[in-house]
Amino acid sequence: MDPLPYKISTLVYLHNREGELLLMRRNKAPNKGLWSPIGGKLEMATGESPYDAACREVMEEIGLSIRPADLHLFALIAEKNYEDRCHWLMFLFDCRRQLEALPPPIDEGSFGFFEESVVPGLDLPDTDRRALWKIYFKSRHDFVALKADCSSEKLLQVEVDEAMELKTSGPE
Repeated sequence: MDPLPYKISTLVYLHNREGELLLMRRNKAPNKGLWSPIGGKLEMATGESPYDAACREVMEEIGLSIRPADLHLFALIAEKNYEDRCHWLMFLFDCRRQLEALPPPIDEGSFGFFEESVVPGLDLPDTDRRALWKIYFKSRHDFVALKADCSSEKLLQVEVDEAMELKTSGPE
């Protein structure tokens, strides 16, 4: 059996002033027809960093210019055997910039704003449903490293490799 390719990508969680989350209903694989945060693969041939890839993807997909300082890396996840086609290493960012309006549809998909309470009821990728949204809601101000075995012959298993509560500066 040939080894599966390893792909590296970013997901960027954005919201509007009301706190609603921006999701894209994907028109293309992976996760066609499902709701997901925006993001995409790193341009590895150019040595693009995860932060730079996240900024580029936000600009390409919704036309918002952000900087690495606008992002907080709150999680990374290594997905083994995703759809039995590849492995993914994903960097998950919470964007500190708020959106003013719903972006127009693009070739990749169409967008919607959703309150946190309705996200679990949406059509979501399995790993997102079982792990990533729970991590986002609980730890988006902290940091968590995860691994998931997505092999089709097994029930999805997600394990935490590291979880850190980050201290924020402020009045004591």
